Amino acid sequence: MEKKISVEVYGTDVICASCVNAPSSVDTYEWLEAAISRKYKGQPFSITYIDIEKQALLDHQKSYAQRILEDEFFYPLVLVEGEVVGEGYIQLKPVYRELEKHGFSEAK
Repeated sequence: MEKKISVEVYGTDVICASCVNAPSSVDTYEWLEAAISRKYKGQPFSITYIDIEKQALLDHQKSYAQRILEDEFFYPLVLVEGEVVGEGYIQLKPVYRELEKHGFSEAK
């Protein structure tokens, strides 16, 4: 596998009011980075944290940030290669499933 898979985590410093007992967006980002790195050792991916209250760099990031601010999505919102794989309380299985669709396989 040569292509670096893109993972994006959208959120803010304030914990989502609808997501009682869920970790913060930054905690989710750090947790996902560690979990993906551990399960898929040596497989190329980039993970980006986008604060929805700050200026996003790319058009699609601005669009998702705006949609979260307009309550279309809960945060943290996680995308893998542009596909929404979780929002609010994030679970690993849907993230792993999407990564595996893009050729990731578990490290042995």
